[in-house]
Amino acid sequence: MITRNPGHLRTFDYRGLYRYFLTFCTNERQRIFEDHTAVDIATEQILRAAEHEQFADLAHCFMPDHLHLLVEGLSDAADCLRFIKRAKQCSGFHYSKAFGGKLWQRYGFERVLRNDEQSLAVAKYILENPVRAGLVTRPEDYPFLGSQTYPVSEILEAIGDWEAKPRTRSA
Repeated sequence: MITRNPGHLRTFDYRGLYRYFLTFCTNERQRIFEDHTAVDIATEQILRAAEHEQFADLAHCFMPDHLHLLVEGLSDAADCLRFIKRAKQCSGFHYSKAFGGKLWQRYGFERVLRNDEQSLAVAKYILENPVRAGLVTRPEDYPFLGSQTYPVSEILEAIGDWEAKPRTRSA
């Protein structure tokens, strides 16, 4: 399945102190993220891009054929489109060096969180993805999830659930 490009929000500049729920799909939805080395390479480069572009990693979960991220801009200069480009480009380059293949599909999905949406509830939704997919019975048992901001246990204890809103735009 190839992700098509529905485009970015035209009236939003993607800069500043916003939170984003991002999904990046692997090339041709290959099950790349079943390998610890591939996940480690991608994680290192995405976190490096987040630091460079002034974003916090609130939560991430590498499913076998896609990645879910919850990130938050840490300054007015934080630019989500630049972060997405850098994260995918750097992780793709290092993956290709190690494995000799393409990592990402060109487009992905992005969702700008509203002010009334709780970060921990969205992070919990992301970390519970492997359970909903039937990969594990408890999120704590899945090796490819985490956060650079919160302890996983704090996210999983978050009160409230997050209802998935329709995917709105492509990254």
